[in-house]
Amino acid sequence: MYAVVKTGGKQYRVVAGEKLKIEQIPAEVGAEIILDQVLMVGAGESVKIGAPLVAGASVKATVLAQGRHDKIKIFKMRRRKHYQKHQGHRQNYTELRIDTITA
Repeated sequence: MYAVVKTGGKQYRVVAGEKLKIEQIPAEVGAEIILDQVLMVGAGESVKIGAPLVAGASVKATVLAQGRHDKIKIFKMRRRKHYQKHQGHRQNYTELRIDTITA
């Protein structure tokens, strides 16, 4: 069984037992959270598609860690204009383990 959930402005295809890094959410490590914005649920040949959400469907997950991704280097330059800009960014994330999918 799999589901497509929406969180942090992105959509993720999840399966029970899978680890997933999503945009940071305010939750303690070890806490159980429920992702209730389920867009689609599939099991074998049967697929339920929501309009826009599947009624009564939810995904239960456990927070494994809060962290930061690797640094992304941003370099902007205009040739022949003596303009160079260096910038870096590290995005925060929450790592989840998907426990159960209910439809």
